[in-house]
Amino acid sequence: MASRRQSFGKDTGLQARMLLTLFLLGLLYAVFVGVLFAAGAGAGLIVVVAVVLLLVQLFGSDKLAMASLGLKEVSPEQEPELHGIVDRLCVQADLPKPRVCVMETSMPNACAMGRSQKSATVCATRGILDMLSPAELEGVMAHELSHVINRDVMVMTLASFFATLASMIAQFALFFGGGYGSNEEEEDIMIVILVSVVVYAVSFVLLRTLSRYREFAADRGSAVLTGRPSALASALLKISGTIERVPSQDLRKAESMSAFFIIPARAKKSLMNIFADHPPLEQRLAALERLESQLQGVA
Repeated sequence: MASRRQSFGKDTGLQARMLLTLFLLGLLYAVFVGVLFAAGAGAGLIVVVAVVLLLVQLFGSDKLAMASLGLKEVSPEQEPELHGIVDRLCVQADLPKPRVCVMETSMPNACAMGRSQKSATVCATRGILDMLSPAELEGVMAHELSHVINRDVMVMTLASFFATLASMIAQFALFFGGGYGSNEEEEDIMIVILVSVVVYAVSFVLLRTLSRYREFAADRGSAVLTGRPSALASALLKISGTIERVPSQDLRKAESMSAFFIIPARAKKSLMNIFADHPPLEQRLAALERLESQLQGVA
């Protein structure tokens, strides 16, 4: 069991990418704040407000997300199969048991939230509970618990906040800076807006790159923990095929939290998928197939 737990430890590739992403974002925002101060854009007040918003997001974002999605915590008596799966996986992974929630929607999906292992929540929708076999559901919940182990939800929350901050500052400059100052002040405001746009764009790309990799890492974690990559692959195929038939209004309710679901909650495929926060399904299935071959070779 000890070797199994070690092999199911943190994904080192993901850890390195998260550190690099946070370093690049930190460097980017140090330059950003410097530009704000140089432009006399009230950066001191902006930074104070930003810190307060960041603390609110880090400590309250999961509760806000749960409320917006209508997630309800369930007891072992209410959902014995789901709790049984989570219990077994947590024992295997040497992980504190998270809160277990269900989202009452026909959309088949699952997600994980929380800034730490001790404050984590895993959720399955009613649609996925009704659709998957026990082995497939185990693969999905192992995927979500892998996010908890790697603490990538917290890093995603932090990284997405940076992009939100840049967008907020650009809107603030546009709203309060239009047409009332000298030419020099207007030039400073334009600089702030342009830099904000660049910072948002870079943050967006870094966030999407990290988000895609963390899904691959969670798929690998699920495969190692359960020993059945094919079960997760089967679940992903079922979820993806069914979610395309879910009514658009049900998907729109969850679309703002799409990055945290195992399959993106989007109504239609489009050109915007090149900026998707999940890797293409075909790539995930191919990676799981390779893992299946490796595990069978070891056996």
